[in-house]
Amino acid sequence: MKDVITIDGPSGSGKGTISKLLARKLGYNYLDTGALYRAVAWKVKEKRVDPDNDTDLKKLLENVKIYFKGDRIFVDGKDVSSDIRTAEIGELSSQVSAIPAVRAALFSLQREMGLQGKVVIEGRDTGTAIFPEAKNKFYLDADIEERARRRYEELKGKDPEATLEKTIEDIRIRDTRDSSRESSPLMKTDDMVYIDSTHISIDDVVAKILDHLK
Repeated sequence: MKDVITIDGPSGSGKGTISKLLARKLGYNYLDTGALYRAVAWKVKEKRVDPDNDTDLKKLLENVKIYFKGDRIFVDGKDVSSDIRTAEIGELSSQVSAIPAVRAALFSLQREMGLQGKVVIEGRDTGTAIFPEAKNKFYLDADIEERARRRYEELKGKDPEATLEKTIEDIRIRDTRDSSRESSPLMKTDDMVYIDSTHISIDDVVAKILDHLK
């Protein structure tokens, strides 16, 4: 599976920016799996569903319709592309993404999108659970302080209560949750190319990925 490129990594590692630029350079589609989990979290919040209530959560997952139009994401016909990019939805998406029923519900959707071919897919388990057979798999990382700084720059215009200190703590909590969850934890495998983006530019990261493509 050479025309599926997976990019995994923790929050704030630059996966989204890098994946979009890489897809544009290659003429590939771009799939943000994190947006799918944020969309579920948005729906959970809108419907006031308790994510710990398995019955209500499964009912929501059975009835919700999530889809992309270009780079916009829709939930039951509503464009939620901006609504899902808040710190609150980010935290809630981290919680719901640890629930096996949610991961199972979104698994087939991600596979279906990816199997259309020529796609850059990024997330936290794209190379381990969604497309373990992909030939081009990358793990993007950076120091936690740098990742928090990047995330804070994204949040401060949308969330007036956001601070760098709180963002660092939120990322620490999310890192622990993502890497220790029972279902498809975030992890680097031996067949992934590891790239630390702490001290290199976006263009340099993209160049490294292009150099390693099989």
